[in-house]
Amino acid sequence: QVQLVESGGGLVQAGGSLRLSCAATGRTFSLNAMGWFRQAPGKEREFVAAIAGGGVGTYYTDSVKGRFTVSRENAKNTLHLQMNSLKTDDTAVYYCAADSRIMRGSGGYSYHQRRSTYDYWGPGTQVTSQ
Repeated sequence: QVQLVESGGGLVQAGGSLRLSCAATGRTFSLNAMGWFRQAPGKEREFVAAIAGGGVGTYYTDSVKGRFTVSRENAKNTLHLQMNSLKTDDTAVYYCAADSRIMRGSGGYSYHQRRSTYDYWGPGTQVTSQ
């Protein structure tokens, strides 16, 4: 059974940093796209960042470019999101997601930012910046 579990969320002052991690169990995802989404109260879940299968590319929504960095640690089957210069608008529940298909980096931004691309989701971790 595949499970994704996020960690690293918390309360931070605006301008501060947090590092989220997502540990995957049940199968390896080194060749699969993985991503981060977030959902603020009263809003739809939105794309934040993704990394292509094999780590051949990374994708970010405009509002986090230059502040957030997505990376993967294949030996530990773990996805990370380093978040710097946090703003109050970054407050949300952050979700990790993984694609069951092996696309080997193809698809581009359009593919990696779609919620429907991802088959597995974690329960989420709260990030509050104030």
